[in-house]
Amino acid sequence: MARVTRPLRLLLVDDSFMDRHLAEEVFADYAQLCRVSTVASGQAALDTLLAPGATLPDVVLLDINMPGMSGFEVLSAMKAHPQLVQIPVVMLTTSNHDQDITRAYTLHASSYLIKSVNFQEFVAQVEGFLEFWTKTRLTSWPEATA
Repeated sequence: MARVTRPLRLLLVDDSFMDRHLAEEVFADYAQLCRVSTVASGQAALDTLLAPGATLPDVVLLDINMPGMSGFEVLSAMKAHPQLVQIPVVMLTTSNHDQDITRAYTLHASSYLIKSVNFQEFVAQVEGFLEFWTKTRLTSWPEATA
C-alpha cells in the first residue's frame, strides 16, 4: 500500500493545560506534517472519537494519569470498540513505572513514550514520533469516520 501524503491527524488527550499547550507549540513547528486536536479528559476523547461523522485521527496520544477516566480506561474502551480498535494509541506520559508500561502494552497500546521534562529532549521525542508515524501509516486509514 502507498503512504498517505496528507498531514498526519493526531488527537492529544491530556488533562494538563500546560502539557497540552507545550505539545501544541512543539507540533505547530511541524504543521506541514501533522494537525493536532486536543482534549482535556478521557471522556472528551471518547466523545470526540464517537461523534457522528467524526473524522478519526491517524494516531491518539494518550496520557495515563487523568481525573475521571484514566488513560488506561480510554485505551481499553477504544480497543473494545469496533470503530476505534484500529486506531494506533501512543501512551505519552511522565510515568516510567514498569507496571504502567506493562499494562499499556497488555491493553494493546502501539507504543509508550515517557515525556521528557527537558524541552529539547521533548522536541526530539516529537521529531522521532513524527518521523515514524508519517512513514508508516497506510492509505487504508485516511478518511475513517465514526
